[in-house]
Amino acid sequence: MHALRWGLIGATFIARDWMIPAFRNTGGTIASILSSSPERAADFARANDIPVGTTDLDTLLAGEIDAVYISTTNELHVPQALAAIKAGKHVLCEKPLAVDFASAREMVDAAEKAGLVFATNHHLRNSGTHRAMREAIVAGRIGRPLFAKVAHARYLPEFLQGWRLTNPEKGAGVILDITTHDVDSLRHILGENPKSVLCMTQTGTLATGAIEDGAMSLIEFDSGLIAQTHDAFTTRFASTSLEIHGTDGSLLGTDCMTQDPIGEVVLRTAAGEETLSIDRTNLYERSLHAFGRAVAGTGEPSASGVDGLWSLATGLAAVESGRSGQRVAVHI
Repeated sequence: MHALRWGLIGATFIARDWMIPAFRNTGGTIASILSSSPERAADFARANDIPVGTTDLDTLLAGEIDAVYISTTNELHVPQALAAIKAGKHVLCEKPLAVDFASAREMVDAAEKAGLVFATNHHLRNSGTHRAMREAIVAGRIGRPLFAKVAHARYLPEFLQGWRLTNPEKGAGVILDITTHDVDSLRHILGENPKSVLCMTQTGTLATGAIEDGAMSLIEFDSGLIAQTHDAFTTRFASTSLEIHGTDGSLLGTDCMTQDPIGEVVLRTAAGEETLSIDRTNLYERSLHAFGRAVAGTGEPSASGVDGLWSLATGLAAVESGRSGQRVAVHI
């Protein structure tokens, strides 16, 4: 498989702390980094041993790169991705893909038309806990899934307490930031799509104005399964979990909505309890291996552009429901 050459669009903490090590551990090279600030571009490039730091997207796209990784604020994803696609580059984009659905659809469709790989960086579906749950469901070990519960409340670190709490034009709020991950995790594990969502929100603990910093949603899926999600920026001591309850058993996942390859899954049935075997592969490295296979024409990305459209559409429906108090249909 050809080792990919990457251009990074966004001098962000996720690029620095998670993606740069994953690119290099999977054989990739990083040719350039783009930031809106010349000083930040230069400092980031120097600190992370990247040859080129720039503020000019055309300069980055003109370099010898195969693909771009986009981790800028959400309203910038679409124009940056469209420029990359026009330049013939494959795209790995952070979620949510955009702040409105039509723009997200435009860039996903543009990549498909150009014959380029477009992937959404939904890392959690690469977790060994999530994959163990999916495999157990496919094998029929809990019968027909009926209910799901996701606990994904956390405390937003101080260094991230900026636009996520104050700027709706950038896609602020816990729903587009966190609930979208829950949706993708559930779609991946269950193998079905959301149909409607009813959401209640909380605001004012950290966020300003009408921006939600806590939310609970009920999501109905195509089969009739009902999922409950709890997401927050405001809970310092909560732990994460994911449960799937079926006609013949339950899957109980703990510490599993995290970037680290940790967590456990217990299968509980009439036969008793069984702790499932979990693959501890780095989530981002697994995603990049899949992306490389997709570029080589021998596989698919772990989360496609369409997967990103589903999580965005559900997140936007949850935001609408939280504001209106009404159940909102989900479709793409």
